[in-house]
Amino acid sequence: MSAPERIPPGAVTPAGGAVPEAYGGPGPSAVLDLLASGELTVRGRIREASNAVLHCAVERDGARAACVYKPVAGERPLWDFPDGNLARREVAAYEVSRATGWDLVPPTVLRDGPYGEGMVQLWIEADPGAALLALVEAEEPDPGWKAVGFADVGEGRTALLVHADDARLRRLAVLDAVLNNADRKGGHLLPTTSGKLYAIDHGVTFNAEDKLRTLLWGWAGEPLPEEALGVLERLSADLAPGGALAARLAELITAAETEAVRARVTRLLGERRHPEPGGDWPPIPWPPV
Repeated sequence: MSAPERIPPGAVTPAGGAVPEAYGGPGPSAVLDLLASGELTVRGRIREASNAVLHCAVERDGARAACVYKPVAGERPLWDFPDGNLARREVAAYEVSRATGWDLVPPTVLRDGPYGEGMVQLWIEADPGAALLALVEAEEPDPGWKAVGFADVGEGRTALLVHADDARLRRLAVLDAVLNNADRKGGHLLPTTSGKLYAIDHGVTFNAEDKLRTLLWGWAGEPLPEEALGVLERLSADLAPGGALAARLAELITAAETEAVRARVTRLLGERRHPEPGGDWPPIPWPPV
């Protein structure tokens, strides 16, 4: 495995823009196959990321796509997650997302690359005009928005942080509760011009301890939609010992963490409500974007 210092420095930015998402065939299986076995060419490094995030092209037999490659060698150690394990958590998040049928996480695989083993994920072009989060100078959100809380915006002023009352975001809030996502920031939300919503950056998920930190608290305490309850029922079956999802997660996270996923799904089904912030862990990530 390549040493971290040999990974391109953060000053490098993606060259030539995004590679077109022409992955040579319909359906997720064709995309996953390309990501897993195509030739990876590094185009640059995303400088804003805390860990090494490389913008790449992947190509095989004329099929070509843009993707993100996060090598394990470029992961910074965290006190509350095992070293060299974030890439597998990204893949595990994709597997759970895929099992829900919501497909909120872009196709993601674990494979070898130019800098060793890492996760490779399809590049998603976000619609810059789609507004899902906002800071407003008001005491209550406007219709169509949900309040998260007040934020300090400097000079002794505060503003109300709100997110859209959007069914896609609500699905993501449920998924994050299942994943125990410790870092759902605004910059991780990628709405597309086609109306699809994707979510990225799932390295700090699946901890056995409750660490849910998110900007999507607008539905906290509200009843879960019937659609979400149906999805959770299916997840519960898939996560049972011997279930397909349970077997896949066993390859990526620990047995204790897989059991914690089962427990979270069971709790959500029992309470039938969106979770509320607890007192043992900061409920909102910092920085929030």
